[in-house]
Amino acid sequence: MNKKYIKKSLKYVWHPCSQMKDYESVPLIPIKKGRGSWLYDFEGKKYLDVTSSWWVNLFGHNNKTIKKYIKNQLDELEHSMLAGLTHNPVIELSEKLSKLTKLSHCSYGSDGSNAVEIALKMSVQFWRQTGLPEKNKFVYLENSYHGETLGSLSVTDIPLFKSQYYSLMRPHIQTLSPDLRLKKANQSNDDFMASKLQGLAKIFEKKHSKIASIIIEPMVQGAAGMAIYDSSYLVGVRELCDKYKIHFIADEIAVGFGRTGKMFAHQHAKVDPDFICLSKGLTGGYLPLSVTLTSDKIYKAFYHKQMNKAFLHSHSYTGNPLACSAALGTLSIFESDNILKKNKIKSKSINLMFTKLNTLAISNIRNIGMIWAFELNDGVILDKAVEYCIEKGVLIRPIGRTFYFMPPYCLKDSEARFMIDVTYDAIKKAGG
Repeated sequence: MNKKYIKKSLKYVWHPCSQMKDYESVPLIPIKKGRGSWLYDFEGKKYLDVTSSWWVNLFGHNNKTIKKYIKNQLDELEHSMLAGLTHNPVIELSEKLSKLTKLSHCSYGSDGSNAVEIALKMSVQFWRQTGLPEKNKFVYLENSYHGETLGSLSVTDIPLFKSQYYSLMRPHIQTLSPDLRLKKANQSNDDFMASKLQGLAKIFEKKHSKIASIIIEPMVQGAAGMAIYDSSYLVGVRELCDKYKIHFIADEIAVGFGRTGKMFAHQHAKVDPDFICLSKGLTGGYLPLSVTLTSDKIYKAFYHKQMNKAFLHSHSYTGNPLACSAALGTLSIFESDNILKKNKIKSKSINLMFTKLNTLAISNIRNIGMIWAFELNDGVILDKAVEYCIEKGVLIRPIGRTFYFMPPYCLKDSEARFMIDVTYDAIKKAGG
């Protein structure tokens, strides 16, 4: 049964983030259904979804609460445009997100790249409309990832995604990453963070008249291989932004909604960004939706009699009622089930389980909230380890040689043990 769907998919579907030729040797896995933390193929084999289906499925597959919200909305209104019209799901969602983030206005899109694109455009337009049109450059971190539209790609530092399109993009300004894996052996975390902030301060001091904003994934650079850093860096960034009149864009697309242990990752530093970009977990993995939140100060710069002063970024499905309802269902679970507290307990339990891996040929075991990661040492055969995991039913997707785990919050202790036991055996068999 699986072969039938694989054949058709390879004939008609151009799969994302893939070299299609690779599927000649590494077969696709056709998925029929999902239940909780598991995905099932057409032959009944199940796979533990330890990446939450690309970091989106917070509460597992086939979640009753989120489904109920979508079904109820489906009987009322499936879609209406948001230009000149409004509807209750987008109003209610915007109000809730505003209260959670302290930012007053929500602009909607369909995905994370779009959320970043909105923030970048808003920032530049704000400075132009407040008399500083020369502020049109962005600062971004080494090894950062912010999406694959042309604007978001221009502040991404991963050549694999970017190199083919350099001719289409404006160059911006890169600063060094605060990734703790780059710290010298005898260097304290504080000194390391301070050195990175000093480098950023020099950039701001020299080029602030040209810089509109800095964009950062708070606490964790996801596509860099789950690069974790200290919250003190965010504190320093906020101070520098205030000093030099530069916007702080928090890309919370991957790390928002409890993934790092706080509702939003920037809250570890107790700072308030000028923009927050949200997507992925926003709808619990059910429907495409993104939102860019910003302050009243920024909003007022667009409030004008002239149409050309408005923010004119829009899409047909902006603020779709079904997607907004899915997001409301997601937030309702946080509100009713005390998720952050439960995740804190769960994270401690899983950390204890991870000690089983300490004897393996791996390095930099790290954790924040419901994210775990480590690197395979050189002697471990990556492809062999991945193949074993998938064969045994752990659906892993490494970033380079980084193994990472971002499981759904509904993960049971028995499922966590299975995940770690299979990973242990895989690395041992692959030379570790």
